[in-house]
Amino acid sequence: MSPPPKDRDKKKNKKDRRQSSEVAPAGAPPLPEGSPEARYFNRDTSWLEFNRRVLAQAVDERTPLLERVKFLAIFASNLDEFFMKRIGLLKRRIESGRGVRAPGELPPRQALAACRDMIIEMVQQQANCWRRDIRPALAEAGVSVLSYDDLTDHERARIDDWFMANVFPILTPLAVDPGHRFPFISNLSENLGVLLRAPGARENKFARVKIPDVLPQFVRADEPAGDISEHSALRLIALDDLVRHNLDDLFPGLDIIAVQPFRLTRSAAPDLEEEEDDEYEDLLEQVEAELRLRRFASAVRIQIEPDPHPEILRFILDELELDENDVYARPGPLAFADLFALAELPLEEHKDRVWTPVTPPALTAAHDELMPDIFARIREGDILLHHPYESFHQSVERFIDEAAADPNVLAIKQTLYRSSSDSPFIDTLTHAAEDGKQVACLVELRARFDEEKNVAFARQLEKAGVHVAYGVVGLKTHCKCSLVVRRETLDDGSLGIRTYAHVGTGNYHPRTAQLYTDLGLLTCDPAITSDVIKLFNTLTGHAAEHEFARLLVAPRHMRSRFDELIVQEIEHARGGRPARIIAKMNALEDRKITERLYEASQAGVRVDLIIRGFCSLRPGVPGLSENIRVTSVIGRFLEHSRVFYFSAGESDPLKGSYYISSADWMYRNLNNRVEAACPVADPGARARLWSLFEIILADARDAWILQPDGFYTRKSPGPDADPDSPESVGTFESLMRLASTRPPP
Repeated sequence: MSPPPKDRDKKKNKKDRRQSSEVAPAGAPPLPEGSPEARYFNRDTSWLEFNRRVLAQAVDERTPLLERVKFLAIFASNLDEFFMKRIGLLKRRIESGRGVRAPGELPPRQALAACRDMIIEMVQQQANCWRRDIRPALAEAGVSVLSYDDLTDHERARIDDWFMANVFPILTPLAVDPGHRFPFISNLSENLGVLLRAPGARENKFARVKIPDVLPQFVRADEPAGDISEHSALRLIALDDLVRHNLDDLFPGLDIIAVQPFRLTRSAAPDLEEEEDDEYEDLLEQVEAELRLRRFASAVRIQIEPDPHPEILRFILDELELDENDVYARPGPLAFADLFALAELPLEEHKDRVWTPVTPPALTAAHDELMPDIFARIREGDILLHHPYESFHQSVERFIDEAAADPNVLAIKQTLYRSSSDSPFIDTLTHAAEDGKQVACLVELRARFDEEKNVAFARQLEKAGVHVAYGVVGLKTHCKCSLVVRRETLDDGSLGIRTYAHVGTGNYHPRTAQLYTDLGLLTCDPAITSDVIKLFNTLTGHAAEHEFARLLVAPRHMRSRFDELIVQEIEHARGGRPARIIAKMNALEDRKITERLYEASQAGVRVDLIIRGFCSLRPGVPGLSENIRVTSVIGRFLEHSRVFYFSAGESDPLKGSYYISSADWMYRNLNNRVEAACPVADPGARARLWSLFEIILADARDAWILQPDGFYTRKSPGPDADPDSPESVGTFESLMRLASTRPPP
């Protein structure tokens, strides 16, 4: 199969560039013990270990069947993002000649090889889990996922007719020959590479057919037009399999020599040189330009089934400037993320029990009725919120809704990092602005993979008269804050201004608030709200750096204050006083914080790190980190809250220092983002945070412990464990039970 003649020199150049960036073979020697690099785990391999724990939920037979299907899809979706972000970055480092950037990071070629070895192992486990366990179990539950060859003659005839009426008109076969260049293949698209030959011809021709992503990816064989959510002994076939077996209609008069399904992944950023900021009038214009460029970013992965057709595969690799190390072959669906549709089937007996978030007890009155005035309740004392155990709708959304409707509210300010396409906050802020309130919204346009959505939010808000800002130049705005300014009668009886704030750990995203665990604080404490005012002034104006009384704000103040708090624990330990640190976050990568934690361990400070994702710190190493334990909790909800506790030399845990924060202990959070950590002073709220720590650290159902070698071991309940204790039922079930029984304060 020959490429068009005019492209032959181009093909040679592509091959030369590809060979110059080939991945070094795996199996590089381990780092020597005692070397500076041996103090840290590699970020990328640690992240893959996190995704291995996600995959373990799908393999675990204790997990309900459709939840196992969901975890297979989550594992695949996570891996897609890893390739777009991290593999793309490693490849660019290799191409640019950039070496290791920090201790603990492997050289890019070695890191790429190590990641590939781990990924190949895990995707094979994923495929085995689907083929051997989950697919047969689905069939037993009445959901048969079939191949085209498994269908009856009657089903084939029926589904072929449906194909001609509903799929065939959408398909666009794209040929490659001297008159047709190789087509653009979009990110995460599923495709068929087709090898064709005209009768009597000697040379093969290539064509590409994209599987439509505008149609359901699973079709009912018994009733193709039926909704698969209408469950009654479903017999399903994947759309790509159906298209594959109806290609004759797309290429009449040609012989189909071979068909190769494949799926492409592109880097999350364009390979073209980034434009200089001053070429654009504003950040909004720049982000829109970057989105247009991202579409054409370089390819980083091809997924195929085992034993691919060599001629088709070689042609695709040459055209996309990839090599064999970018090929990932395994049986099963090309896009395991398509299984999300199966996970939503109405088979309640094969799902986790339904959880309906409770109204926060602090916001309920007698007979479980909502308190009529949320501002009056906040004035009685701070309110700690814990989602999704407590309702996001009846707390955070209500806070902004009531502010928008209240004639005494003069101004509303809010940050938006990520939100849903149908976010109620957009409509609420719009209506508030239309009613004459001063409304300001900080929209972070550069939230990875949500840029397009946030650009749309920004334009919609601007049209409604909302003051939209995009943050501080050079920094992403990641803090989660809302501010309400209200005219009311003050404590001394005079009419004046009082400010209310919500500071949280998660995004203002109603959908993820049902799935992610996050904390928030509703307060009118002037020491905190005045800091929130300063924070918004920094974000929306040209204010100089402020000094904050209570909030820890990155990038200027947060790092130094956390360092001081750790040093204080070291001094307490050396002075024989109680010394304890508990830090809960999504990831730990910052080297300076890690070194300070090593110092704390060596001084005798007991350190518990609860880290869902990757962790560069190496725990349990004698003489270095023997007093540090790292726990990861994976299960029903995505652990997302960040909470920090320092004992402050007190044996009573309620007398220590507590913070909830938007920031992980990562270099980017502490140096390159605007983040906020809020102190928690209310005794009841502190007691709840301490209870959260106790539940997680006792968990032997959903928890894993990081070992000094970088692997995680799953905890299991002891033989005498109470079957209803957190040790046995795990973090998520324990917190749901606790939320259901917690009385109003």
